[in-house]
Amino acid sequence: MSATKLSSEVKHANSVIKNHMIWSMGAGFIPLPIVDFFAVSAIQLDMIRQLCKVFDVDFEETQGKALITALTGTSLARLGANAVKLIPGVGTMLGGVTLAALSGGSTYALGEVFKKHFETGGTFLDFDPTRLKEYYNAKFEKGKEMAKEMKPEDIPNVEDTPVDQLTKLAELKNNGELTEEEFQKMKDKIVNT
Repeated sequence: MSATKLSSEVKHANSVIKNHMIWSMGAGFIPLPIVDFFAVSAIQLDMIRQLCKVFDVDFEETQGKALITALTGTSLARLGANAVKLIPGVGTMLGGVTLAALSGGSTYALGEVFKKHFETGGTFLDFDPTRLKEYYNAKFEKGKEMAKEMKPEDIPNVEDTPVDQLTKLAELKNNGELTEEEFQKMKDKIVNT
């Protein structure tokens, strides 16, 4: 592959990563616990899909989800930030700020890992999460710092009206990110709030 083509791919990949990092941070402000987690997961999966297009790698959704989980772990930190959102009053804002930085950092790190793997000719078939976990962890720390330095106006506003929340839930369900049961529970919570 020529250096010019690779340079063009890397620039495009950097743009994809940055955009998805920003959208992940915005999703961190969704006021409903768990919904924000699913939104960030969907954003990260879409980022991997787009990186596959940039580097002409066949995308495998099931493998993509498994690799995200393998690299990000059990996401206890994100779930802990979700729990903060349950505190009346300031919980939504504090949890959202915390989750925005964690989500942005995680998305940045995932993007960097997949970019590094794909630009060296890797595919889903030879992706080794164990080997790349240390690289992910280093990029996660850098991503969190980058997220903290972003200005609030750089992060998209996430509407929190019930209609907007229901629309987002329906999209997650239609994309297969939520089961019917999860969808119904979250829908009931929005409607009964």
